[in-house]
Amino acid sequence: MHIPYIIRVLVSLLVILAAHKLFKKLWLAVLVGTLLLAFWIGHSPASLWAISWQRAVSLNNVLLMAIIFQVIWLSSQMSASGNMKEMVDNIRFLISKRFSMAILPAIIGLLPMPGGAIFSAPLLDDCDTDKQVRPILKTKINYWFRHIWEYWWPLYPGVLLAVDITGLPIVSFMMLQLPLSLLSVLAGYFFLLRQIKSSSRTKIVINRARITKIILAMTPIIVIMAVYFLMKMFLPVISGISKYLPMIIAIVIAQLVLQIQKPQSWETWKKILFSSKALVMVVIVLLIRIYGAFVEGRLTDGTFLMTHMRNELNTWQFPYILIIMFIPFISGLTTGVAIGFVGASFPVIMSLLGTDPGMKEILSTTVLAYASGYMGMILSPVHICLIVTNEHFKTSLTQSLIKLIKPVLVMIAGALIFYFLLRQ
Repeated sequence: MHIPYIIRVLVSLLVILAAHKLFKKLWLAVLVGTLLLAFWIGHSPASLWAISWQRAVSLNNVLLMAIIFQVIWLSSQMSASGNMKEMVDNIRFLISKRFSMAILPAIIGLLPMPGGAIFSAPLLDDCDTDKQVRPILKTKINYWFRHIWEYWWPLYPGVLLAVDITGLPIVSFMMLQLPLSLLSVLAGYFFLLRQIKSSSRTKIVINRARITKIILAMTPIIVIMAVYFLMKMFLPVISGISKYLPMIIAIVIAQLVLQIQKPQSWETWKKILFSSKALVMVVIVLLIRIYGAFVEGRLTDGTFLMTHMRNELNTWQFPYILIIMFIPFISGLTTGVAIGFVGASFPVIMSLLGTDPGMKEILSTTVLAYASGYMGMILSPVHICLIVTNEHFKTSLTQSLIKLIKPVLVMIAGALIFYFLLRQ
């Protein structure tokens, strides 16, 4: 009996969750799920090794691993220099603990940094000085508010690819998607932030000296954003070498600026550079990338796995609106990245509109497909940000996903309402 490929991929994701619960080792759980998927879709030990090695040593993957190291090193450097504490202390003075824990990951979310949640997790942790917030809640807040911008923020590759495929002007795409960010903030507040006890401070305190200190403490983050944006605008040849190279250069410059600002001794740098935490995180991310190689890659007959999955969905003859939602959702769930679900599903979704679709069809389909894919990505067990956040707070991957279902359903419901309004 032929088992649909989509079922095989979904089972491999469930195995990752089950193995993590059983072994308590995330790298082992991802390894088990990857081996299951690879052999189940027909790869031999030889092709498994070839695909894994090819992904591991590819330029983009090596540079991604470099970014993960850099993010953790920069986080440790900012902590050692006192920038982390200064930023958190001054933000906590200006606004309540509840909103501080949302704003800090949101600030880091402006950076299109793979695994950037590991950078914001220590900041959020520092806000909880009295340790009254449960780790699982901190995990969800860090993960959710880290991702409130990627619906429309043009520094993200997934947004740029969606603009290209839909043919919409970038400003039109940004305005179309902006309500999804606003809804994401509301859902995050209602389902996550409200669980934190409110403090006596309910108003924002305006204090110029504190604001200046926050800006100075955020210098590395500001430098990264400025350098990255300038390189994307004026040096596109660097992005042509690798999409990760501009970010690597930006982080290196930020580290140099911080070292000049607040020099650290060689002894401190040895602790930063040779941290086992960074190595463990890189191994986990590498295994996730190898899992992704089997989802995105070819089968032994030369056809693409994602093509089979899309064909299976079409064969099952779902209603049109469910296809618009389900293909991006499954793509997001299985790839765990925005550029993955956009690249895998949007060409198919846009082709369903016919040769000369009206603007309302393009707009309504875009917003529903993107929101559905994004929610699949948010619920993906192989999403790097979810992985590194759980690893930092030592929380359950399964628990994190289950407790995100309510805000995810709100996002999908909101996207559906938006879809029908745009079609009027």
